[in-house]
Amino acid sequence: MNGTSHMAIGAGTGFIIASSMQTDLQTTLILSGLGGLTALIPDIDIDGKLSNRITFSHQFVRTLAQIIGFLMIMYSFFQGKGNEIWIGMGSGTAIIVLSAFFRQRHMLTMTGIGVLAGGLSLQESWIIMLGVFIVIASFVPHRSYTHSLAGLAFFSVIAFQFEQAIGMDNLFIVSTAGYASHLIADMKVLPFNRRGVKYFLPFSSKEF
Repeated sequence: MNGTSHMAIGAGTGFIIASSMQTDLQTTLILSGLGGLTALIPDIDIDGKLSNRITFSHQFVRTLAQIIGFLMIMYSFFQGKGNEIWIGMGSGTAIIVLSAFFRQRHMLTMTGIGVLAGGLSLQESWIIMLGVFIVIASFVPHRSYTHSLAGLAFFSVIAFQFEQAIGMDNLFIVSTAGYASHLIADMKVLPFNRRGVKYFLPFSSKEF
C-alpha cells in the first residue's frame, strides 16, 4: 500500500477517535492530521518511502563533504603553520575519502542522531526516544521491526510521553492507533498486498 493510502487511513482513524470523544473542530483537525502523520512512521525504515523524504540525498551530502574537505586542504596549505598544515590537509583528505562511503541509510542515521541531540538539548524524553527510534530504523530492513508489535510498543511509549509533554488529551491513543493502522493495512490477507508483516519479530518471522 502506498503512503497516500496509509495517510488517508490514519487520518480517518484519528477523525473517528476524535468524533467519538466529541472534540471541538480544531482538536478534531489536529487529531486527524496526527493520525495521518503517525500512519507513515513505520515506513521510516531502510527502503521505506518515508526515510528518503526526511533526509538529505546522500549524493548531496557527499558532494558537500568533498567540497568542505577540498577547502580545508587548500586553507591548511596556504594559511597553516607548522603541524597545522599537515593536520588540516590530513583531515580534509580523510573527509573526502570517507564521503565516498556515504549511503542513504547513513543519512537516516545522521537524522536520528540529530533528533536525539535535539531531544537531549531540550530535555524532552519523547524527542530523545524518537531519535533512538529513527537510528534503529536506519539499521533494519523494510517491513521488519518497525512493522512489528515490538515497533508498535516502542512507538506507543513515545506517543505517551508526547501526550504528557504537550498536555493534550487523546494524542496517545490517536498516535498509537495511526501507527497500528499502517500495520493492519499492510497485512498479507488483504488482496492488494503481495507481502505481509512480521508481527512477532524477533521471535517469529511468519508473515500475516
